[in-house]
Amino acid sequence: MTQLRDDRLEPALVRLIVAVLLGGMLGILNSTMVAVAIDPLSKEFGTSLNTIGWASTGFLLAVTAVIPFTSWAVDRFGSKRMWITGLLLFLGSSLACALAWDVGSLIAFRVLQGVGAGVLDPLVLILLARGAGPARAGRVMGLMGVVLSLGPVLGPIAGGAILEGLSWRWMFLLGVPVGLIALFLALKVVPTDLPRGSDEPFSKLDVTGLALLGPGFAVLVLAMTQSAELTAFAAWQVLTPLILGIIMLLGYGVHALRKRPFTPPLIDLRLFKSTSFTASVTVMTLSGLATFASLFALPLYYQQAHGMGTFASGLLVTPIGLGAALAMPLAGSLSDKMGSRGLAQGGAIVAALGGFALTQVSADTRVVLTSIASLVIGLGLGFVGAPTMGSLYRTLPGPLVPQGSSVLYMLNQLGAAIGIALVTVILKTIGGTDVMKGIHGVYWFAIGTLAVLLVATLFLPGRVEAPPAAAGPPAGEREASPGPKSIDAPAAR
Repeated sequence: MTQLRDDRLEPALVRLIVAVLLGGMLGILNSTMVAVAIDPLSKEFGTSLNTIGWASTGFLLAVTAVIPFTSWAVDRFGSKRMWITGLLLFLGSSLACALAWDVGSLIAFRVLQGVGAGVLDPLVLILLARGAGPARAGRVMGLMGVVLSLGPVLGPIAGGAILEGLSWRWMFLLGVPVGLIALFLALKVVPTDLPRGSDEPFSKLDVTGLALLGPGFAVLVLAMTQSAELTAFAAWQVLTPLILGIIMLLGYGVHALRKRPFTPPLIDLRLFKSTSFTASVTVMTLSGLATFASLFALPLYYQQAHGMGTFASGLLVTPIGLGAALAMPLAGSLSDKMGSRGLAQGGAIVAALGGFALTQVSADTRVVLTSIASLVIGLGLGFVGAPTMGSLYRTLPGPLVPQGSSVLYMLNQLGAAIGIALVTVILKTIGGTDVMKGIHGVYWFAIGTLAVLLVATLFLPGRVEAPPAAAGPPAGEREASPGPKSIDAPAAR
């Protein structure tokens, strides 16, 4: 009976999870909904697909560029204040997108919406990690994984359904009432934490780091996006942002390693001295790469090999997200007791088996068989994602959670962009006019990615012995933001 009581989540934490996940779902659904509306929007505004594509690309770049600022602002201004600011930004820009009068205004408002999402996205992880504490990190990250898994597949379905019966403006308008509910809940249940005073030594913003880190990652994502559009890596549109991004990140590395007494770097590179942290972000980056490669390739298979429409092919991608959504809560809960390493390794093997099944499909393969293989991939990736995120937050000291969340989100975004870009290149270079050959190449690439991921899981922690006080304060208590601490992970077996 005692064990059952210990396993339960307090009502305050449950309310916090609901409020945060509702707000976090806004950005994920909105970004993926717009992806299926590029063609209708180009016709609506009488512009090219490349031009209207910036409504999605601008959003993605803004998200990536703002995330490092959020990691600093959380402690400087307080996580609740930043969460509400992000919600208000996202709501206002969503309404503005719905009222856009030309393509330029739509792109501008989408960039502003991306700024709001860049505040909200890392805060989802930060608020949940702080509310759960290390002892329940896996379980809470598993619940968050449901949103992260279903968002990319439900967004295109919802977007397609809206476009079939309503104006494109409703893609943005329907998020407003949901956002208002999320805002109301945030005001009620998100705990008020104490921001640092402006006179404290570690409160100064690393302006040079901000100018290098976020934009550096953003232009790398732009390079991958351009590569996906052009189906080539050697074009100047790809190489220019790629080289610029590498130079900016190298510049940030040099800048971050310099010792400054009162202005610490946005992301302390000493984080990567922790084997567990480095392994966790590596696994999540590779997981994002494999996930988005599958999500991008499967609709093409159904459209080109089976002749299905956009809506039907999008619907048949659901098993990947559904499998991950089913697996993550269970895997996250188990990881709190068993550790992350074994679960993530088993998940990688299961996902690779599902990928191998898709290397054997043909144009005559029944849809039910490909759906089962997709479900297996999702289940496997779910057992990779939740335990890995749980391990990251179990081993990070509380003050470094914002920085860890920023690194995780930026690398995951980059992994997704690389995955999509590589899929387009594989389909063009290996497949050519042979659709099935290209699809097989994509899934062999996914299996190779999972093999590398499996090696990285060897460095994840085993069972972590957290002290009784590690669970942290109840979700509803006020919390003062402590100053930076050393990067010492709990001992792992």
